[in-house]
Amino acid sequence: MSKKAPIGVFDSGYGGLTVLSELRKSLPENDFIYLGDNARAPYGTRSFDVVYEYTLQAVKTLFDLGCHLVILACNTASAKALRTIQINDLQKIDPSKRVLGVIRPCAEMIDTFSTTKHVGVLGTNGTVNSESYILEIKKIHPHIMVTQEACPMWVPLVEDNTFNTSGGEFFIRQNLESILSKDPEIDTLVLGCTHYPILMKQIVKFVPDSVKIIAQGEIVADKLVDYLERHPDMADKCSKKRITMYYTTENAGSFEEKASLFLDEKIVAKQIVLK
Repeated sequence: MSKKAPIGVFDSGYGGLTVLSELRKSLPENDFIYLGDNARAPYGTRSFDVVYEYTLQAVKTLFDLGCHLVILACNTASAKALRTIQINDLQKIDPSKRVLGVIRPCAEMIDTFSTTKHVGVLGTNGTVNSESYILEIKKIHPHIMVTQEACPMWVPLVEDNTFNTSGGEFFIRQNLESILSKDPEIDTLVLGCTHYPILMKQIVKFVPDSVKIIAQGEIVADKLVDYLERHPDMADKCSKKRITMYYTTENAGSFEEKASLFLDEKIVAKQIVLK
């Protein structure tokens, strides 16, 4: 029988911590390993091949650390690498292991949020250019109209902690006004990047009260609970000691300091090299 191990959570940077936070709330008994490729972030402007290469390295590292199940808590990695890893690589690495993303869970649920059936997606250049949200939503809900907006400045605003400035709010407002002008019938905005919930206070300033703003963390957490209930064999492989470990490809001290933006607790991280 396979040794029980934590659930792996990967992101190119810090945004995946917003997903991890919700996963820990929904699965408080479970152990987790968070891995951030902070030294090579952001992924949003990188090519499909590079994102796939980096994501595969991260997945293999989490498998080497014992994980049987890995969540790609990164929209760009989910858009550009998940399908290839699921179809081509898992069979070679270990067919019993699983890798899940953050786009499909949101796509499955979006119909329950929108009344007008006009939905907006805010994301990085990589996620928007991949059209993964459009493809996934249309596959499940062909009647929904999807409009996208690339927000290349939003991740740097979060990671540089400048989103509270007048300059930061300028970029946030500009992108929100742009997407709402493209389709005035939009009544639901999906935050298609795990960094974006940190900007929630700024976002609500520039969005009408009638527009719902959907962050992914809670949806992904609910879907993971459902997945483990439907796959008890995988649930049995997940260790439950309430322990969370943190790994980063950048300086561990820097990661610990910046992670406080996303987690209301002090953490200890270890630096790791992906290859």
